[in-house]
Amino acid sequence: MKIIVGIGGVTNGGKTTLANSLCKALPNCCVIHQDDFFKPQDQIAVGEDGFKQWDALESLDMEAMLGTVQDWLHSPQKFARAHGVCLQPDAPDTHVLLLDGFLLYSYRPLLDLYSRRYFLTVPYEECKCRRSTHSYPISSTPELFDGHVWPMYQKYKQEMEAAGVDVVQLDGTRPREELFLQVLGDIHQLLLAARLPGQAEGTQRGSSPGMPTRQRAASHGVASSP
Repeated sequence: MKIIVGIGGVTNGGKTTLANSLCKALPNCCVIHQDDFFKPQDQIAVGEDGFKQWDALESLDMEAMLGTVQDWLHSPQKFARAHGVCLQPDAPDTHVLLLDGFLLYSYRPLLDLYSRRYFLTVPYEECKCRRSTHSYPISSTPELFDGHVWPMYQKYKQEMEAAGVDVVQLDGTRPREELFLQVLGDIHQLLLAARLPGQAEGTQRGSSPGMPTRQRAASHGVASSP
């Protein structure tokens, strides 16, 4: 069984943190980061807003990203081994791929491949504050955020909503542990439903045999509240 889960949404919303935590908790799980598919800087155009269009879909080599996803679909075992993922012998037929990125749902060829799509949001001021504390290969100024980053986020979000793309909204201001446990529980339900159709409803969300939910959160690097 193979499932693909999207962890999308606003810049600095917590996508990569969530994806990396989930990857440690799920069996035979790989992650593909959309940020790894940016085109070279000299191929990024300057837009009408006066800024290089880093937050536009055209700044990304989405054909290459799609090809990487197809490589996983063709042979998740081979893909996992090539990326240093140790396959679990007790779940040889279970494979999970997480896609992490800010424009996951704006590229049509990927849309129908997802088993579940998540979309993280944070308010403008929180997003701007978080971005100001991060380091980027290019200078990230308040002017860039206000003149390009945030307007492009709003543009693509509105297009996604107008197209009726089905996503699970996540509040990125919630504690990391809560988000992790919610999404982990959802994915466990997806896996259980695939194995035992009609029986998934009887299983506690986020549970797995032999380890309490809170203990699993701690074991995978997510802080657990007392």
